[in-house]
Amino acid sequence: MPSQQVRTRVWRNGIPDDAGAPLERLGDVVGRPDTLVWVDLCGPDEAMLRRVADELGLDPHAVEDALTEDERPKVSHSPSQLFLTTTAIWCATADSTLVATRVSAFALPGALITVRLDDRFDMAAVEQRWDENADLLKFGERALLHGLLDDIVDGYFAVVEILDDGIEAIEDLLFAEDTEDPNALQRRTFALRKSLAQARRTILPMREVVNSVLRRATDGADGSNAELLPYFEDINDHMLRAADWVDSLRDMVSSVIDTNMSLADTRMNLIMKKLTSWAAIVAVPTAVTGYFGQNVPFPGAGSAPGFWASLVLMVVLAVILYVIFRAKDWL
Repeated sequence: MPSQQVRTRVWRNGIPDDAGAPLERLGDVVGRPDTLVWVDLCGPDEAMLRRVADELGLDPHAVEDALTEDERPKVSHSPSQLFLTTTAIWCATADSTLVATRVSAFALPGALITVRLDDRFDMAAVEQRWDENADLLKFGERALLHGLLDDIVDGYFAVVEILDDGIEAIEDLLFAEDTEDPNALQRRTFALRKSLAQARRTILPMREVVNSVLRRATDGADGSNAELLPYFEDINDHMLRAADWVDSLRDMVSSVIDTNMSLADTRMNLIMKKLTSWAAIVAVPTAVTGYFGQNVPFPGAGSAPGFWASLVLMVVLAVILYVIFRAKDWL
């Protein structure tokens, strides 16, 4: 596990406060009127997270889920706070190999606490979204939660686009005749299918997570959250499109595999036809020499004219078979 890193950021009346908030004094800052706090815990151990949980009254079951590496993306909420755990993914190499990392978040009145198991997920992009939409900070922790989810879902969309481009590249190679490595296409296809399966396991459960956050973050009997609703609806729309897209890519990669297998069978049939045709051509001289080599008298036996007659017969019959097989495109 990486070394523990803690970062805090405070907004007062929507204006950043460079003073921040010490971890041991979070309870004194969180919940103040017109104050918004973000706390980022990167690589925390259980003791650190428990300390923050006791300070802010976080759900102990959610704290346990935030530290579990293989936890499925989910969301849970109570009247006082909302907890979600997600998996951020991106393509780190040219062969579409995916990298995944866990990102969890606690949203409570006036504060957002993010928990990252490692530092591979860059929070700088999320902070940039908060700065670009500073007018939304009046909605408190829901605005911060929007920026976090927006960045993660956009990452899903970018991954699906890369996988789509990878499948299109493989489709272009299916009918290529000058493939240097005949197994390269199979390796690329199965590597892409593995990445697609990983993306699908990550993206599909997030549909319900985003939908639940949408309902939770934009409810309110007084209608004060109506301005925030389109922003969360946009995230939900991107989430649904990414999920539908990854499902369609699953069908496409299955079609690529089936097509590749069919082409392999077709190429094998062509090879067998060529081998059979050459075997037939070789069989003609064998038959002629066998006939002329029999131990019975025949016209021209033991003479030069008989030798030349057998040689001409072999060549003529082989040429005739070659022409016939060539006309049938067997050679």
